Amino acid sequence: MNSNLNLLLAISSTVSILIGVGSALAGIILGVVINKQMVATKYGKAKYTATKILEDALSEVKTMKKEAVLEAKEEAHAIKMELDKELRDRRSEVQRIEDRLAQKEEFMTKKEEMLDKKQDNLEHSKEQIDKKQDEIELLRENLVKDKEQVFKELEKVSQMTREEAKQGLIIAFEEEAKREAAKLVREITEEAKEDADKKARNIITLAVQKCAADHSSEITVSSVALPNDEVKGRIIGREGRNIRALEAATGVDLIIDDTPEAVVLSAFDPVRREIAKIALEKLILDGRIHPARIEEMVEKVKKEVAVTIKEAGEKAAMDADIHNLHPEILRVLGRLKYRTSYGQNVLNHSLEVSHLAGLMATELGANVKVAKRGGLLHDLGKAVDHEVEGTHVSIGVNLARKHGENEAVIHCIEAHHGDVEFNSIEAILVQAADAISSSRPGARRESLENYIKRLQDLEKIATSYEGVENAFAIQAGREVRIIVQPEKINDEAAIFLAKEIAKKIEEELDYPGHIKVNVIRESRSVQYAK
Repeated sequence: MNSNLNLLLAISSTVSILIGVGSALAGIILGVVINKQMVATKYGKAKYTATKILEDALSEVKTMKKEAVLEAKEEAHAIKMELDKELRDRRSEVQRIEDRLAQKEEFMTKKEEMLDKKQDNLEHSKEQIDKKQDEIELLRENLVKDKEQVFKELEKVSQMTREEAKQGLIIAFEEEAKREAAKLVREITEEAKEDADKKARNIITLAVQKCAADHSSEITVSSVALPNDEVKGRIIGREGRNIRALEAATGVDLIIDDTPEAVVLSAFDPVRREIAKIALEKLILDGRIHPARIEEMVEKVKKEVAVTIKEAGEKAAMDADIHNLHPEILRVLGRLKYRTSYGQNVLNHSLEVSHLAGLMATELGANVKVAKRGGLLHDLGKAVDHEVEGTHVSIGVNLARKHGENEAVIHCIEAHHGDVEFNSIEAILVQAADAISSSRPGARRESLENYIKRLQDLEKIATSYEGVENAFAIQAGREVRIIVQPEKINDEAAIFLAKEIAKKIEEELDYPGHIKVNVIRESRSVQYAK
């Protein structure tokens, strides 16, 4: 009984164990099946996700490819446009060079034709001269024969020998010597009258020596240097807006041409030109070039130039030791700092005239203050002669009278170019000082072509008179020396010839200062002892 019970218990225990093992195995199998299903589900989802990502990536790649192609096309188009522009510029440059070469070739062809024509004329002239020389030689031989014949005829007619004729000539020469002595007395009398002129020259020389101006002639700067040619494009701006804004703000024309690294400024008003020059230089240094910045910079420079003009006028009055000038006259006087005449700075010229007139007035005992004041203000009208109608003399007179200047000073301004009769010694001194300052060597500058033409015209006028052998323009065109043929021009005729040539020069030529006409007559008698 007990053994059966134990067996049943064993069997029951074994069954329980088997049931537990089966349950465990069933659970394991079920877990494996469920896990497999879950893995399959996750794999499907991952596969779908991967497929979606791959499709999105392919779509994005296609989009990026299209964008890259479009960007490459745009860049290629921009490069093509730039190359086309560069090609057009190069073609334009080549065309300009070809035009210049064609012009030069045409000029050289014309010059060669002119030289050939001159050569033909020279050869023809040489032939004519040779022919004339032969004729002259024949005439000389005939004259020698005729001379001997005349001497023989004279001896027969006068019934005098050559020795007797010589004695008669000696007597004639004695009478001529007496006439020359009388002429010498007259010249001595005239020399005494010239002593006054010498004293006047001494006074002027002393004044010039004391003044000793150390400034040289100036010329208006009309161009602005650029660091490189790329700046030209920035100055012009998009569709030319920058250059239009600068021209509108300053009233100055900007000329941007083929000149490398430079911009030319053109304006009649020297103050506006100076404002434009300074503003452009500052804009280039600043780097910000656009319409708003241009207007701001121009207004700033206008204020700076106005201060400079005022200071220049005050300094000039102080240097000339002149006081109580009206503020408006000081401002107009300061504008002369930017005004030139034949390359000479007008403000420095006015200051120099003031010093010269004052020194000469001191030597002569005249009114020094009036002379210096008139000298400083004599060219006042030149500061605004491009804005107001009339000559600079009339403009200066109106300005001085409007602002309460003394009538004696106004007369100096009015008479310094001889427009009215002189009624004071101070006005004469201002005119003399103006001529000295304008005509001294180096004061004014003129072009080489005008200078050479003036010298040629001087020599041409001098050689146009009969009896003139040669003429030379010297002293920078301030003197012309004329060599005359002594057998054709005697001493009295030489005096009249000098006057006629001087008169013709005054009528036909324009020149500063005075030109000395020096006629030289020289006779030489040469014999050889054998």
